Amino acid sequence: MFAGLDQPELEALASRAVERHFAPEDSLFWEGDRAEGLYLLVEGAVKIFKTSPNGREMMLDLVTAPSSIAELPLFDGGPYPASVRAVKPATTLFINKTDFHQACRQNPDLPLKILAVVGRRLRTLVTVVESITFGSVTKRLAKLLLDLSEEQKGRGIGLTHQELASRLGTVREVVSRNLARFRVQGFIRIEGREITVADPAGLRSEMEAES
Repeated sequence: MFAGLDQPELEALASRAVERHFAPEDSLFWEGDRAEGLYLLVEGAVKIFKTSPNGREMMLDLVTAPSSIAELPLFDGGPYPASVRAVKPATTLFINKTDFHQACRQNPDLPLKILAVVGRRLRTLVTVVESITFGSVTKRLAKLLLDLSEEQKGRGIGLTHQELASRLGTVREVVSRNLARFRVQGFIRIEGREITVADPAGLRSEMEAES
């Protein structure tokens, strides 16, 4: 995002950035809070989620470092549209909105890079809507596990059964039953709270069988 900035511009931003640390389950901010600036995720992972009036959570995305969070409110002036919570110990750099706007005026390429990030976020949201609307939970869970495994480059997926259920718009018990079956069939391995895809082809066959 900041590749086009020269050294003085980078130093100006860095001098204003505030380092913040979050333990798992700590909230960075809540939906509806006034958007004060941009978070840069330096270490760890966070989840972006919405909360229904009855308290049910719907996870929109899992973001791992390095990345940025809360880009859209920098430009539309609105509040944070969703909540963000750490799922692993997280280190962030917070840049005030005024300082970021100044950097944008000095470097016109920076807003274009932000738009690219926002575009990726929108594509993720479209995928979430599709996963909730179409197909059985079994099919959607198989696809989600494959997508997350690809994002993690084959490493373990550190999400609880409840967090997976939240992502799919279903209940934990249904996800747990499907995960247990996938495990027996050798499609996945479960160690602690980490899920590893052991047989991608097997999960894809589940998707095709459910289609």
